[in-house]
Amino acid sequence: MDILFDEIPSLDLADFTTGSESQKKAFVNKLAEAYQNIGFVAIKNHGLSKDLQDRLYVSIKDFFALTDEVKSHYEKPEIGFQRGYTGKGKEHAKGRNTGDLKEFYHVGQELATIPDTDPIKAEYPENVWPEELPEFQHDATEAYRTLENAGKAMLRAIALSLDLEENYFEGKVAHGNSILRQIHYFPIENPDEVPADAVRAAEHGDINLITLLMGASADGLQVLRKDGQWIPITALPDQLVVNVGDMLERLTNKKLKSTIHRVVNPPREKMNASRYSIPFFMHPRSEMDLTCLESCVSSESPKKFQDTTAGEFLEERLRELGLKK
Repeated sequence: MDILFDEIPSLDLADFTTGSESQKKAFVNKLAEAYQNIGFVAIKNHGLSKDLQDRLYVSIKDFFALTDEVKSHYEKPEIGFQRGYTGKGKEHAKGRNTGDLKEFYHVGQELATIPDTDPIKAEYPENVWPEELPEFQHDATEAYRTLENAGKAMLRAIALSLDLEENYFEGKVAHGNSILRQIHYFPIENPDEVPADAVRAAEHGDINLITLLMGASADGLQVLRKDGQWIPITALPDQLVVNVGDMLERLTNKKLKSTIHRVVNPPREKMNASRYSIPFFMHPRSEMDLTCLESCVSSESPKKFQDTTAGEFLEERLRELGLKK
């Protein structure tokens, strides 16, 4: 039975990681209900401290305050903007040509943490770090590791909710191609100078397995409910919003929902204010098979997707977003 949530459910990750067997089971059941209906939850006790979040926001605000000329030195179109800076309006949602009203910075796996014996190391470019802000690297890499660990815990709960072995995803996300994206929705001094259909982030689903989002600096994030209503996504300061991505939806043959969401523009009189947001896109290794799980395919729910790997799917989507040719 479909459940129409008026707000996204709130869960305590500690119930799963350190709770009793009954608490762990209850967490898994609530997570399954939410992900099968709205695709989003808010979690607390995820390991990301307020101090680290505050430091990270200071770092990214300082970076985005640099001139466009300085920021462009850290732009890497030759690698599909998968590391470093991506300039204003260069990404657009799938199916659109108008660029989103944002700029962002990508941080991936630190190559020094990947053993030389792991062939995945050759697939990843080096991270790009702004020379002007030495603290940026420290804060971003600490946040990356913390969010990756929280994501692994969430994937263990997701595996149990699908009647899979708890560590089903562990090897698939070990040194995975996850991305910490630090976003600046830049001020618009004169709204009449931008395309009429330009928005901060047009409606879209995320590419990856799951996304973990720390609190944004302003309102605007909305999710499309099953009945066609857009509802605002709000979370307490100590919570992360965690949603299903397209890869997980494919793997589960749409049993788990990669729900469409967007970031709407503020009222016209507030367009001249910045908004900052920091999502962590949890990706598996490129060789992960996204073929629909047999347990999620039936006569009532026939297979909805062609077989593909995570790497092939990512390449396809990056082209659709305008980040790769």
